[in-house]
Amino acid sequence: MRLPAELWVFLLSLLAPGVLYIMNNVTVLQEPLPILGMGMVVLGSLLLILLVVQHNTKVDPLFYVFAEFAFICMVGLTNALEQDGYISGFMAFYLKMGEPHLSAAYAVMMSYWEGIVHFILFITIIHRMFKGKSYRSLALLWVGSSIAHQVVHILGVVIGKYGSNIRPAFWRNAPLLLVPFWAGSVLLSRPREMPVVTADKIAAEQRKGLLSRPVDLILSVLLLGAMAFTVFRGLVVLECPLDACFNYIYQFEPYLKDPVGFPRVMMLMYLFYSVPLMVILIYGLTTPGCGWMLDLTIFFAGAMAQAQWCHIGASLHSRTPFTYRVPTDKWWPVISLNVLLAAVPAVLALRCLTSPAYFMKPVPKGQTNNDKKKK
Repeated sequence: MRLPAELWVFLLSLLAPGVLYIMNNVTVLQEPLPILGMGMVVLGSLLLILLVVQHNTKVDPLFYVFAEFAFICMVGLTNALEQDGYISGFMAFYLKMGEPHLSAAYAVMMSYWEGIVHFILFITIIHRMFKGKSYRSLALLWVGSSIAHQVVHILGVVIGKYGSNIRPAFWRNAPLLLVPFWAGSVLLSRPREMPVVTADKIAAEQRKGLLSRPVDLILSVLLLGAMAFTVFRGLVVLECPLDACFNYIYQFEPYLKDPVGFPRVMMLMYLFYSVPLMVILIYGLTTPGCGWMLDLTIFFAGAMAQAQWCHIGASLHSRTPFTYRVPTDKWWPVISLNVLLAAVPAVLALRCLTSPAYFMKPVPKGQTNNDKKKK
C-alpha cells in the first residue's frame, strides 16, 4: 500500500536526530567543511528519495520545498531539546564546529518554533496539497514566519558577538533565506480561494465608514499603538539619549542590549519594515476594495508571531544572562505588551479571512464575486 506523502515526509524527518547522532560520534566529520558537505549530501539524498517516491504523480514543486524544510525542522527541535537538557549527544560537535550561536537563548526559542509550529504547518500543507485542498493561506503564513526567522537569525549572527566566529556551515542559511521569497512569489501568482459574496453585500459593507465597523476601528487603534511602541523600541536600541529610553532599557527590557545581536536586529527590522507595513494595513482598513489585505495580513501575522515568540522566550530564558532578562517585577507589563504586539496582526488576519467582503473588488449588481471571475 502506498503511503500518503505527508507520512513519507514525517518518517524521513525523523531521520534527522539519527544523522546528527552519527555526525556527533564520527570524528572525521567533525570539521567545518565536512559538516557543511555532510549537510548538503543529506538534504540532496532526501530530495532524491522524495523524487523517487513521487515519480508517478504530478507534484507541486513547492512540495519538495516543504519536505526539505520539514527535515530541517527536526534538526532545530533536536537542538532546542538538547540545549534545554532534555536529551544529549546530538549537537555538541555542530555547536563547536558549525554554528556556535545555536546555543543562544534566541536560537533555542527559534528552534522550538521551527521544530513545532513550522513542522505542523508543513505536514498540514502537504496533506492538503495531495488531497486537492487549498493550502495557500497556510503557506503564506509560513513564508512570513520563515523570512522573519532567517533575516533576524542571519543578521543577528553577523553583527552580534558570534560574528567573529562564523564557520562555513553557517552559510547554509543563505538558501534557507532565499527559498521562502521564491515560494512567496509562486504562491502570490496563484489565485486565492474566495467565498461567494453577492454584489449587494459587498456594496453594503463598503459603504460603511470606520466608525460603523467597531472591530476595524479597534484594530486600527491597536495598530497605531503598536506603531508607537515599535518606534519607541527602535529609538531605544539606537541609543536615544532620552530619559524614557534609558529607563526602559535598564528597568523593563534589558534584553534589548544583549550582545548576541538578535534583539537589536529585530527592533530595527520592526522599525524600518513593520511600521510601514502597519501604516499600509491601516490604509487597507479604511479604504474599501484593497484585496491585497487578504494576503498581506497573513504574511504579517506569521512574521510577527515568529519574531515575538523568539523575543519573549529569549528575554526570559535561562540561557540569557540574568542581567539581560526581564526583571521579575516588570514581567507582566513587558510580556503583556509583547504578546499584544503578536496578537494584533493575528486577529487582523483572522478578521480579513472570515469576513473579506470589505476588501473585495466591487461587482455589478445582481452578480457575485464568483460570477465576475468566470467572465
